[in-house]
Amino acid sequence: MKSRESKDNKVSISIGCDHAGYPYKEAIMELLEEKGFAVNDKGTYSSESVDYPDFVHPVAESIERGEAHLGVLICGSGNGVAMTANKHQTIRAAICWNEDLASLARHHNNANVIAIPARFISKDEAVKLVDIFVHESFDGGRHQRRVDKISIC
Repeated sequence: MKSRESKDNKVSISIGCDHAGYPYKEAIMELLEEKGFAVNDKGTYSSESVDYPDFVHPVAESIERGEAHLGVLICGSGNGVAMTANKHQTIRAAICWNEDLASLARHHNNANVIAIPARFISKDEAVKLVDIFVHESFDGGRHQRRVDKISIC
C-alpha cells in the first residue's frame, strides 16, 4: 500500500474521538507528531459529551479522499467508532486492545483505521498500540485475496 504524504512529505494520519477518547487523543497526537507524522485532528476538542459519528465520518472521508493514509479513532469501547467507520466501503477499522491485535490488523487485514477502547486500556497502552499500528505494513499474498472479499460493492 502506497503511503499518502502531506505537502511537506509526511505521512498523514487523521484522528478523531468522542468525549471518552479525548484525553487519549491528545497523548496519541503528541506521539504521532514526535514521530514525524502529519496529524489531521477531526475532533472532538474536549471531554464534553458528543456523538462519536460526528467525528468518525470526517476521519473515514479523509482516508477515502486520499488526504490521509491511516486513521485513529477512540471511544469508550471502540465498538461505536469501528462500526461507524466500517460503513465506509474503503475503510477497514479494527478494534485493538493489545499489541498482537494492532500488529495483525495491519499485517493480515490491511486495516487502515485503528479503533481504541479507552475505557478498557490505559492511555500508555493506547499510545503503544497506535505506534505499532502506524509502523506495520500489510503482508499481502494470501491475505490480499481475503481483504479483496471484504467489500460488497
